[in-house]
Amino acid sequence: MNILRPLSPHLPIYKPQLTSTFSIFHRISGAFLATLVLFFYLLCLKMGLICFTHESFYRFFFYSSKLILISVEITALALSYHLYKGVRHLLTDFVSFRKRERKTN
Repeated sequence: MNILRPLSPHLPIYKPQLTSTFSIFHRISGAFLATLVLFFYLLCLKMGLICFTHESFYRFFFYSSKLILISVEITALALSYHLYKGVRHLLTDFVSFRKRERKTN
């Protein structure tokens, strides 16, 4: 029998699961937040306190106020999602630990 089948199942065979999708988005939001913190840390190191006194810096913030509002909203969404899923994960682990503890006693 020479049937041409893959040796292992591939992604198109599986239906996407809700928990794996949440896990992927949790990792993406964590990577986004870590990148954002690193970016602002490096930006503050590069600019220093001298840049906050320049008029061009304030002019940049004035003209890009819509962009800043959108980026703050996206960051707040990523932070709230990441925080909620992290707490949910901790509670799920704690509940499953308690169930295992009851079974052994």
